[in-house]
Amino acid sequence: MAIFDGFDDREVDRIKNTGTHVTLPADWSPIWEKTPADKAYIILTGEASVRRGGEEIARLGPGDIFGEGSIVNHKLRNASIVTLTKLELIHFTRDQVNQLCDDVPAFAAALDRTAQERLGS
Repeated sequence: MAIFDGFDDREVDRIKNTGTHVTLPADWSPIWEKTPADKAYIILTGEASVRRGGEEIARLGPGDIFGEGSIVNHKLRNASIVTLTKLELIHFTRDQVNQLCDDVPAFAAALDRTAQERLGS
C-alpha cells in the first residue's frame, strides 16, 4: 500500500512540501544497517532493495517509505537500503518526520500501518 493512500490532497501536498526532492543513482546506499536514524525517504520513482546482513529481504518501489521506523521507534537501523535503479525521492530529516507525525495525524497513522505490515511479513 502506498504511503499516500487515504490522504486528502492537502495532506499529500503538506507531506511532499515538507521534505526535499532528491535523486539518487543506482547502486547507492542511503541507509545502512546498525546506524542511527537521522533521515527517511518516500520513493516517487524507481526501485530499491532492503537488505539485512547483506541478504535481500524485500523490494521497495513508488509510494513506499523507508527509514521512518527507526526514527519513530528511537532505534538503530535494522536494515540497509540499496538503490536498484535511479530513484526520485522525498528526503525527510528526523525532525521533519516527527513534525509531520504531530501536524498530520493521518501520516502518523500511515507510519503505524506500515510498521505493522512490515512486522507481519
